[in-house]
Amino acid sequence: MSAIPDTAPPSAASAAPHSGGPRVQVVDPSAYTPPYDRALCAALAAAGAEVELVTSEFLYGPVPAAEGYAVSEAFYRRGPRRAGSRARLAAKLAQHPFDMRRLARGDGLAIPRPDLRHFQWLTVQHYDARVLRRLREPLVLTAHDLLPREPRPGQRRAQRRLYDAVDAVIVHSEHGRRRLVEELGVDPAKPRVIPHGVLDYLTRIPGRRPLDPELAAWAGDRPLALFFGLLRPYKGLDDLLRAWREVRDPEARLLIAGMPRMPLAPLRELADERVRFEPRFVTDPELPALFDRADLVVLPYREIDQSGVLYTALAFGKACLLTRVGGFAEVGEQDGAARLVEPGDPAALGAALGELLGDPDARGRLEAAARAAGASRYSWSAIAAHTLELYRELIEARQ
Repeated sequence: MSAIPDTAPPSAASAAPHSGGPRVQVVDPSAYTPPYDRALCAALAAAGAEVELVTSEFLYGPVPAAEGYAVSEAFYRRGPRRAGSRARLAAKLAQHPFDMRRLARGDGLAIPRPDLRHFQWLTVQHYDARVLRRLREPLVLTAHDLLPREPRPGQRRAQRRLYDAVDAVIVHSEHGRRRLVEELGVDPAKPRVIPHGVLDYLTRIPGRRPLDPELAAWAGDRPLALFFGLLRPYKGLDDLLRAWREVRDPEARLLIAGMPRMPLAPLRELADERVRFEPRFVTDPELPALFDRADLVVLPYREIDQSGVLYTALAFGKACLLTRVGGFAEVGEQDGAARLVEPGDPAALGAALGELLGDPDARGRLEAAARAAGASRYSWSAIAAHTLELYRELIEARQ
């Protein structure tokens, strides 16, 4: 998605005193999801747990300050610091076995012997599964990506070994639970549904920047739809641009913002003069102005379980137009916080775009539902309570 806010964390910060809660390590070796990791750690600490985030330096920008928990940047401390480079990837792969073994020993960590370890991402599946089986504490893995989208030979089998090696797998939707059980044969008792939380820290970060003047002039006070996030084939941008042709309002605008992970030339060929691309990494201080200005957030994905972009939109109380895929459907059907259309149907998507951009009252109803969902089911206090309940269950079962 984007980086995150204000100040970069120290390599180790002191955790606040806790009230007899479990001692927990949250582990994200590659710092793939700092917004999620840090929101979860802060919520767990506020609920009484003693928490350490074990991760690596995030090279794309600043991250949220640690609030009440320790941070140990114990992974990938050597080698090139150019994010995404082949040299950086090679250095990470070379260090990964040593860093995982050091994690297992507790070397240099704030909580060397936790009551439970909660992993967010593990990408060297064959090796990591063997390490997990040697750990003595209860283990939880959050399945941010349920299954490989374009699996290499043996990758699905390796992912299954990871799920077999932990005591519980957190998924963010009932759809995710079903996929693990039905498609991968995971023990039905292992997947636990705990929703993704709203990324509400973005609504209050310091140093937020105004909208770029040129972009602000282009948008004016016209109806504006926003697609935000990494640009990848499965996100249905070609469907969105074909759908945009169905929007008859000559004043309507579509902004596509995010780092490309696919060729842009075919997409630009589909775009008309009302479409603007911002094909770059958008920093967190820039992000609030984008979401504040948007009248509608549109995510036309062909497949997904859940998306941090959606939970950013909910945090800003934005009207959302989503395809009926994965956990998106649950947000629309259970919370009424999004309009849903079928994936791969540009005509239906275009009709919904035109209707919502032209109907402030319809958008207002979706905005109210988004705010209500963000303050209740998707609040971090609710998610921390469910997560701690799972932790205690696993710790007691192991004892």
